Amino acid sequence: MTITRTIIDHRHPEKAHRPDNPIQRKPAWIRVKAPNHPIYRETRELMRTNGLVTVCEEAACPNIGECWSQRHATMMIMGDTCTRACSFCNVRTGMPLALDASEPARVAVAVARLGLRHVVITSVDRDDLPDGGAEHFAAVIRAIRGAAPGTTIEVLTPDFLRKTGGGDIVADARPDVFNHNLETVPRLYPSIRPGARYYQSLRLLDSVKQRAPGIFTKSGLMVGLGESRSEVAQVMDDLRIAEVDFLTIGQYLQPTVKHAAVAAFVTPEEFEDYAAMARAKGFLLVSATPLTRSSYHADTDFAALAAARNRA
Repeated sequence: MTITRTIIDHRHPEKAHRPDNPIQRKPAWIRVKAPNHPIYRETRELMRTNGLVTVCEEAACPNIGECWSQRHATMMIMGDTCTRACSFCNVRTGMPLALDASEPARVAVAVARLGLRHVVITSVDRDDLPDGGAEHFAAVIRAIRGAAPGTTIEVLTPDFLRKTGGGDIVADARPDVFNHNLETVPRLYPSIRPGARYYQSLRLLDSVKQRAPGIFTKSGLMVGLGESRSEVAQVMDDLRIAEVDFLTIGQYLQPTVKHAAVAAFVTPEEFEDYAAMARAKGFLLVSATPLTRSSYHADTDFAALAAARNRA
């Protein structure tokens, strides 16, 4: 069954030219409850008070209720406006504002107040900046190290396309985990991730591992966009060649009628098959479920990843 809705999306005027794709009803295994926990509200208020943006809200993550109720939020730096218009993403597209020099300190304060064991820092794409925002990432990492030295840090970065040395700048700041998502299989890049290049993303992950072997590297895929099982297997092989440690695989969910349509709802059994395949290929840790997202359970996953490396 599909649900057809007429939506004027004022957040995404740049997507108005796209044809409408009716939103399909979600199967029972990926429905979530509306957030209504007192700690969820406390976390939301802390973000508002410190003027912070979270990808949890901007990308309409289905896990926001669970994560915020556990005081776990993924903070999005460098504004809420992206220079790209990927057809899967719910983040606003346009010309971003100038960087806020006070943001690293504000992020660090929020991390300390939340008492996080592990924090995930992501960003919009900033193709307008000479370094793609790499030095801003490094400044945030340094600020968190100063304010919350016991917190482990995971970054989820853009691809730094045509920004020579961007990945090196972030790697040299020594996050504990460097994450960059391939998102989908190479065949679907022109329609799903048109501003990106598959092999640039692979090169970024490989170069970080070569420059800083002690940093865990991580990447993620969405499924349900029309990819084949063999294509997913090839992406896994490409990531292992780049020595990526951790893989996440989750179901693509269509944010609005102006975004890419869901081609299929992948069953829990199929996710289990993908997880087994990835483990057989040598990933240290795999998270593959319908609701898996890059930063979902990232704190416990990091602890498991560190333990797995110690055993290896």
